[in-house]
Amino acid sequence: MYRVTLKEMFSSAHSLWDYEGKFEDLHGHDFKVEVDLAREELDRIGVVIDFLEVKRNLKKVLERIHHACLNELPEFKGKNTSVENVARFIHDELSKTLKEKGVAVTRVTVWETEDAGATYLPQ
Repeated sequence: MYRVTLKEMFSSAHSLWDYEGKFEDLHGHDFKVEVDLAREELDRIGVVIDFLEVKRNLKKVLERIHHACLNELPEFKGKNTSVENVARFIHDELSKTLKEKGVAVTRVTVWETEDAGATYLPQ
């Protein structure tokens, strides 16, 4: 099994439902995203996948949430905009484009601060 990791950033605002404290109010973050990808065998040129292709696909996913209020997006309708749910959203959307290439998204970690983040690991 081969693995690669890419990082990207986006900025968004959100508020947390039923949270007792200041994070229940609308606030923003400069989020950092780490994505791990895996593939059993390398492709014909000896890589898991071209990093530029992954970055292009990841940026398309992040464009939907960059500079947005997450609570107002249809992607989060009925869901709390926790960093856990944001990581799951990024995983699910990125997986749609990479699955056809035989590449699995094995981990997505979203950091809302330098020392606080959440990871989604698909089963």
